[in-house]
Amino acid sequence: MTIATTKTVGEIAAEVPGSTREFEKLGIDYCCGGSQTLGEACAQAKIPVDEALDRLKQGAAAAAKTGSTEDWKSKPVADLIAHINATHHVSELLQVQEQFAALSEELSLHLMKEEQILFPYVIRMEESVLAGEPAPPAMFGTVMNPIGMMMQEHDGAGDALRSLRVITHDYKLPDDACASYRALYEALQGFEADLHQHIHKENNILFPRVAAMERAH
Repeated sequence: MTIATTKTVGEIAAEVPGSTREFEKLGIDYCCGGSQTLGEACAQAKIPVDEALDRLKQGAAAAAKTGSTEDWKSKPVADLIAHINATHHVSELLQVQEQFAALSEELSLHLMKEEQILFPYVIRMEESVLAGEPAPPAMFGTVMNPIGMMMQEHDGAGDALRSLRVITHDYKLPDDACASYRALYEALQGFEADLHQHIHKENNILFPRVAAMERAH
């Protein structure tokens, strides 16, 4: 089998059986980066072109021997769409999208309440304490009322993070995960760590200090 290095990796992935598995092993992005030629992709990945060609030929031979790949270029488009729906659209990514969208909406409201109501009041409270003045009047009575609500919402965010962990099997990537898939999971784990820090600083440090300030005032 002759594979031209001037062909794009996307074309090779579509035409050469077993090539996508070999691209995964080589770290060559054949989906989002499918417009690169094989030569360009190898240069970017710092892989000798001859090595990539050998791997692709071996992969094609193995796939032909086992008959483990479908030739989607020759199948009816309707069959390809049905395959995409059944194989990929029902994957955990759809559940991740739904869970994250709900969490994002809840957090947007949560942050707005903190930034526009709770935090400004707490700052005025501290200023009054430092000045030896009475605490400013509050529409919510004791400051523990909004703090209690914020902590309850933190618990909900924590539950959502745990749900994302369950859906993604602790962010374990599928064998055929592309570069975009990997970037998504890395970003979600970074978001999780940041939100954990956020909740920790409020639940364990800020809120107890505010409660003590109110009691002492």
